[in-house]
Amino acid sequence: MEVRPLQDRVLVERLEEEKKTAGGIIIPDNNTEKPAQGKVISVGPGYLKEDGSFRALEVKPGDTVLFGKYAGTEVKVESNDYLIMKESDVFGIIQ
Repeated sequence: MEVRPLQDRVLVERLEEEKKTAGGIIIPDNNTEKPAQGKVISVGPGYLKEDGSFRALEVKPGDTVLFGKYAGTEVKVESNDYLIMKESDVFGIIQ
């Protein structure tokens, strides 16, 4: 099944954070926070302008992005967890 977001929304898959600190200490699962970066899976057509045309989004599928801790809505598609959020919830693209 393929999910195509509408308008200025982005479908993001969270990236797993390291479970070990730089000093080698292993962090248990119940003390880890959800990661605030992910991979863009698909994007909508863009913003609808007043003249009826669309302005394309700056993010594209395959980009790794940073987003807020509480950004987006969690959805489950075929046993995979994703976030759907507006492009404005994305802070930046990791190069």
